[in-house]
Amino acid sequence: MVSPLFTRLRWVLLPLALFAGALLIAVALGGILVVIAYPQLPSLDALTDYRPKIPLRVYTADGFLIGEFGEERRSLIPIQEVPPTMKQAILAAEDERFYQHSGIDTLGILRAAYSNFVSGGKRQGASTITMQVARNFFLSSEKTLTRKLYEALLSFKIEHNLTKDEILELYVNQIYLGQRAYGFAAASQIYFGKPLADVSVAEAAMLAGLPKAPSSYNPVANPRRARIRQLYVLRRMQDLGFITSEQFQAAQAETLQIKRDVNDFGIHAEYVAEMARQIAYERYQDDAYTMGLSIVTTIVKADQDNAYAAVRRGVLEYDRRHGYRGAEAYVDVNGLDGHEEEALDDLIQDFDDSSGLVPALVLSADPRRVRAYVHGGEIVELTGEALKFASRMIDEKSPPNRRIRRGAVIRVMKDGKSAWQIAQLPDVEAALVVASPTDGAIQALVGGVDFNRNKFNHVTQAWRQPGSSFKPFIYSAALEKGYSPASVIPDEPVTVSAEETGSQEWEPKNYDGKYEGPMTLRTALTKSKNMVSIRLLQSIGTRYAQDYVTRFGFDADKNPPYLTLALGAGSATPWQQVAAYSVFANGGYKIEPYIVKQIVDGKGNILAAAKPVMAGDESLRVIDARNAYIMDSMLRDVVRRGTAARAGAVLKRNDLAGKTGTTNDYVDAWFCGYQPSVVAISWIGFDQPKRLGNNETGAVAALPIWIAFMEKGLKGAPEKSMARPDGLTQITATDPSTTHEVQEYIYQEALPPVTEDKATPAPAQFLGGSGTP
Repeated sequence: MVSPLFTRLRWVLLPLALFAGALLIAVALGGILVVIAYPQLPSLDALTDYRPKIPLRVYTADGFLIGEFGEERRSLIPIQEVPPTMKQAILAAEDERFYQHSGIDTLGILRAAYSNFVSGGKRQGASTITMQVARNFFLSSEKTLTRKLYEALLSFKIEHNLTKDEILELYVNQIYLGQRAYGFAAASQIYFGKPLADVSVAEAAMLAGLPKAPSSYNPVANPRRARIRQLYVLRRMQDLGFITSEQFQAAQAETLQIKRDVNDFGIHAEYVAEMARQIAYERYQDDAYTMGLSIVTTIVKADQDNAYAAVRRGVLEYDRRHGYRGAEAYVDVNGLDGHEEEALDDLIQDFDDSSGLVPALVLSADPRRVRAYVHGGEIVELTGEALKFASRMIDEKSPPNRRIRRGAVIRVMKDGKSAWQIAQLPDVEAALVVASPTDGAIQALVGGVDFNRNKFNHVTQAWRQPGSSFKPFIYSAALEKGYSPASVIPDEPVTVSAEETGSQEWEPKNYDGKYEGPMTLRTALTKSKNMVSIRLLQSIGTRYAQDYVTRFGFDADKNPPYLTLALGAGSATPWQQVAAYSVFANGGYKIEPYIVKQIVDGKGNILAAAKPVMAGDESLRVIDARNAYIMDSMLRDVVRRGTAARAGAVLKRNDLAGKTGTTNDYVDAWFCGYQPSVVAISWIGFDQPKRLGNNETGAVAALPIWIAFMEKGLKGAPEKSMARPDGLTQITATDPSTTHEVQEYIYQEALPPVTEDKATPAPAQFLGGSGTP
C-alpha cells in the first residue's frame, strides 16, 4: 500500500528527476559536442601571427601624418601604449570582469538574463571581449545556437593560449569603430585628430561606446546617440571606481571637437599625399594599400601650413575684390523655425565645410540682419560689417536666383576677431610650390584651393602660359649670345607684317601702352618691357632661344620658336618653373624637384630612398656661373625697384629676386622668385581660362601669395648673396632712359658676336595683344 506521504512527494520528486535527467543528458550531449567540435576549431595562427591590413600612410619630413589610403584605416598599437583611461573605458563599456573570467562571464550571463527577463523585451548582451575577438577573427555575426557554441569554445581556446593583455591588444587593434576605422588608435586619429595617448576621459568614453553599434553611435553621423552612449560609459566608469565624481562631471561638461572629414589630418597637404599615393601605386600596385607602407615626403609641416594659408589668403582677397556672387543654393525650410537641429542639419549635410568657409542655412534675411543656422546647432546673426561684402545680394532688387533670403545656403567664416561674416566659395584657382634650389626637395606644395572640390593638381598638371615670367630665360640666352645688362635696345613699337606671320599683322604693346625709347637690358627687365624682349628675341633667333630654354627644363614642343616666345606665349607648369628658377638661385645648376624622401615597410625597413644630386656638381651645370650671377643681379633689381617692388618693401630684405608674369588679357598671373635658400612659384587663374579682371597682374594677384609665404618662411633667416664668380669685369655704364650711371658686369672673355636669325612666323593662335609684367 502506497503511503499518502509518498504520493505527495511523488509529484515533487518526479519533475526533479526528469529535470536532472534532462540536465545530465544535455551535459552529456554538450560534452560529446565539445569532444567532436573542439578539435575542429580553427588554428589560432591568425591571432598568434597577427598580420592585419595596414593602410598606406604618408608623412611630412618631420613626422606628421598627412594622408592615409586603404580600405581599412588601422594603426597597430602595443597594449603597453594604450593609456589606462582608454583601457578602463573599454572594460566599463564591454567587459568589466575581463581580467577575472576565463572567456565566458557566467555572472555576466546571469545578470543579462535577469535584466532581459525584467525589461520584457529590451535585450542586453553578455558577450565578453574574448568572445568578440573570436567572432571578429573567425566567425560570422549570425545569431544561431551553433555559432554561439563555436564562439564559446573558441573563447576557451583563446584564453588557454593567449594572455589577457594579448587578447585585449588584439581587440584594441581589430575592432571596427565606424568611419572605416579599425582599432582605437585609428579611431582616435579619425574622430579627434590626435594620437590615442592624448585622448581625454570624455573622448575615451566616446570611443569605448562605439563597438556596440558603430553606425548608431558614430559621433559624426549620429551625434545625439553618440552622446547618450558616451554618458552611459562615463557612468559605468564612475560606478566601477575608474574615475572620480569630479572627473565624471568634468568629462560630462567637456565639449568634444569631432572631425567631420575622415581625410582631415590637421595639415592641408592633400595634393602632396595624392602624389605620394600615385608613386606607391606605380611600384606596388594594390598591395600598396594593405602592406603597411609609410611614405616620408620632403615637405615640412610649418612650410606647408604657411603655404596653404598664403594661397587661401590670396584667393580670398582676389575674390573679395570682385564682389559677392550670391547664394550658393536654396533648400525648402517650410515649417522650420530654427529649433529643429536634426532637420536643419539634414538640409545642409551635402554642403561640406571648405577650409573654414562654413555652410549656413538662412532662416531670415533683410538688409540689416541675416539670421542663419550653422551645422552643429549654432545660430548666427550677421549685421553691420559682417553683411557689407554681400549687401547688394540682400536687397529686394537683387536677382531672385542669387538673393540671400530664407532657405538660401550661404558661406560664413570667422574673421581675425572670431566674429562671423559672410563669405563665398572662390571660383578662381591658385597654386604655390616651394623647393630647395640646392637639391630640389619640395618643402611645400599647394596644388589648388580645395582638394575636395578640385583634385586637379595645378602645380604638376596645369600647362599655362608663363607670360612675362618667361622673359628671364630669353635674357639669359641673350647673355650667351654676347649681350650684357648694359646693352641698349629701343623700347619702341614693333609691327610684324602679315607676310612675316603668314596669317595676320601683329602689333604687340607694352602692358601700360607707354614707350620710353632706348634703355639697357637691366632696366627693360626691371620694367618688363615687351618691345625690348621681342627685339632681343629677334636678334638672338627664335630657334636658338627655343633650344636654350630646354636647359632649364622647359619642353621645346610647348614653346614654339615664334616671336611670341618673348612674351611667354608657350606653356609651362609651376613644377617646371620651380626647377627653372632654381638654376638662377643656385649659380647655374639644373636640379630635379622631388617630393618623396623614402618609402618604408611596416617593420621600418627602407625600401626606396631618394638620392638627389646636389647643386655644385658640375655634371648638373646648364648655364655659365657668370650668366647665373648676372641674371640673379638683374632679377634682384625687379624686386628692389621694378614690377615686384612691393615684395622688397614688405619683406625688407636685399636677397630677394624674381619676376612677375601675366599673360595676354590677364588670364594667368604669376610670381616666380627666390631667396638663395628657397625658390617659390605662385600662380593664380581659372581652370577654364578667362580674364582675371582688369589690372589683375602678377604683381597684384600672384605676388601677395608669394610675399605671404616668404614673410613667415624667411623670418629670422640671415641674408645671403651669391659669390661673384671669376671672369667678370665691372664697368660703368649709362642708361639712356634715365641718364644715370650704373656699375655693370660684362664677361672678360669675348663671346661669339650676335648673329641675326630670321624669326619664324607665328600662327594666329600664338599672336596676342600685349604681355603684362
